[in-house]
Amino acid sequence: MNAAPFSSLSADHQRLQALVGAWRGEEDIAATQWADEGAATSEVTAEAQFGGLFVVQRYRQRRDGTVSFGAHNVFGFDQQNSLVTMHQFDSMGFVPVSPATGAWNGDELVLERSSPRGAARVTFVFNDADTYRMRLQFKPAGSDGWQDMVSGVYRRVSPSSING
Repeated sequence: MNAAPFSSLSADHQRLQALVGAWRGEEDIAATQWADEGAATSEVTAEAQFGGLFVVQRYRQRRDGTVSFGAHNVFGFDQQNSLVTMHQFDSMGFVPVSPATGAWNGDELVLERSSPRGAARVTFVFNDADTYRMRLQFKPAGSDGWQDMVSGVYRRVSPSSING
């Protein structure tokens, strides 16, 4: 099967390529029911798949030198509904009922997903081609307020500097 060349991708699919690469992050973790407050580092690798129709991302967070959280994310663009999608599978083990969905607003990508536990919102802000910021928030079921969970700054690094 031949994948479509990048030039034939929609502009929305092409925007997802901002995530592609190897990244190292410095993160601030808020105290939640799932984690204690503190600092963390992270490694993120992302590659285009199927001719750029999807971006597959691997995320590993470390605290005190130990992997404390991991996720495997698949980003795509639902052309029929004009929405960016993100399917996430992580070390917490919750099976997602549906993907997070959202849209671009300038250099900012905001995705939200709901579950019986509440709603999650992740925001990516691309400062330039080599730096982005991410903020993850949670709103418990029955609550009206968003709680910060994780925020970080991620800088492009050499893929060989990421530990396999």
